[in-house]
Amino acid sequence: MKARVHVMLKNGVLDPQGEAVRHALGTLGFEGVESVRQGKVIELELAATDAEAARVEVTRMCEAILANTVIESYTVEIV
Repeated sequence: MKARVHVMLKNGVLDPQGEAVRHALGTLGFEGVESVRQGKVIELELAATDAEAARVEVTRMCEAILANTVIESYTVEIV
């Protein structure tokens, strides 16, 4: 079973990488991009066979190490 975790900075947290990407896009001629938020995707291959148990375990992983919950939010998708 595979799990996919999407991690993004929370609204209101400055995103210097996103701003650098926005600026670079403008420099390359891509107009109209008003803002960019950059995040990360983490894919986990799990031995679990129960989807809900896997979701609970991955959520525990997010809370422990995969996301900095002070400044980041995350979603867990079982695929």
